[in-house]
Amino acid sequence: MELEGQSKLLRIFVGEVDKIGHRLLYEAILIAAKENGLAGGTVLKGIMSFGASSRIHRARLIELSEDLPIVVEIVDHADKIDAFLPIVNELFEKCGRGGLITMEKVDVLYYKPKK
Repeated sequence: MELEGQSKLLRIFVGEVDKIGHRLLYEAILIAAKENGLAGGTVLKGIMSFGASSRIHRARLIELSEDLPIVVEIVDHADKIDAFLPIVNELFEKCGRGGLITMEKVDVLYYKPKK
């Protein structure tokens, strides 16, 4: 698959404990992206955040961390990202939790599989 030049980055912010049934929301999103043939995705775990609820979530050694921020980043051509957005929205609806979805144009400089 060719993925150099203009593409889009879909960035999805969710909570670590957000689930659809027994499956974590971030897992469901990334697996759906793979099943829909998107070029690539990564899940990142944050150490501190706040959002629409204004509640601060943080990781501390002294206390048990709870519901840390998770960011799912997916990159592909604009048409494939646009076609994937309804799937992400459906997953958010099934989960019933809050979150944030952003999208931006990116220039892909290098995209090659391992040899």
